[in-house]
Amino acid sequence: MSIEKAENISENREFVTALARGLEVLRVCAARPEGMTLSEAAQAVGLPRAAVRRSLLTLTAMGYLSQAGRIFMPTPKVLNLSARVADLPLPRLAQPLLTELSRSLDESASLATLDGMDILYIARAETNRILAVDLSVGSRLPAWCTSMGRVLLSALPAEARNQHIPEQLTARTARTVTDRVALNDILTNIRQHGYCLLDQELELGLRSVAAPVRNSAGDVVAALNVGMHATRMSLKEMQQTIVPAVIRTASSLKVP
Repeated sequence: MSIEKAENISENREFVTALARGLEVLRVCAARPEGMTLSEAAQAVGLPRAAVRRSLLTLTAMGYLSQAGRIFMPTPKVLNLSARVADLPLPRLAQPLLTELSRSLDESASLATLDGMDILYIARAETNRILAVDLSVGSRLPAWCTSMGRVLLSALPAEARNQHIPEQLTARTARTVTDRVALNDILTNIRQHGYCLLDQELELGLRSVAAPVRNSAGDVVAALNVGMHATRMSLKEMQQTIVPAVIRTASSLKVP
């Protein structure tokens, strides 16, 4: 939820706007270990520069950020604010299933949730590294062009999806779908069939299959996937082997 929405819907006089803004600024800064400027932080949170500047300077004074010229960077003190992701209920429940799925297919398996316009990796069982970027728990990738992201986006009402999809869709490879109408058609298809098969849209040579993880009420709370080199298996073989295994594992993950 954005700060503006939180401020608008909150009628509680105990709602501390400055704290909410500071936490949002800290969140976006923590996601950018290489650092960001005041302008970038203000754009990321959608708040006035003056308010963001106060938050940045306060967080710097408290030791959660460091400043080098115009750049604000998160410090290790940020890690003290959260529990280990692996110890949270959903990753803890999922890890044995991911490990078994990865072992049985000899491919890497992951679990992710939707966080803004990104997916956030919350559990992973890795065999061989298949992406140019090094993925681990806490890593982020754009939701709109990843298999897990598309599964998560497909579960949202059509009008809510735009909040999680950037205005400009920049192709990651020559295969990346960047037309919004075509992307929405893909999301509708994923919702109908219950899985996503992504063929080299995020990175050339990478294919992945993802399926939704639901809670006891039937709501999609996460997505589970398996990624593999395109040379390992044809699309037809993936449909026959990988898709059923991913759907079965995702369905067996019992979330309260």
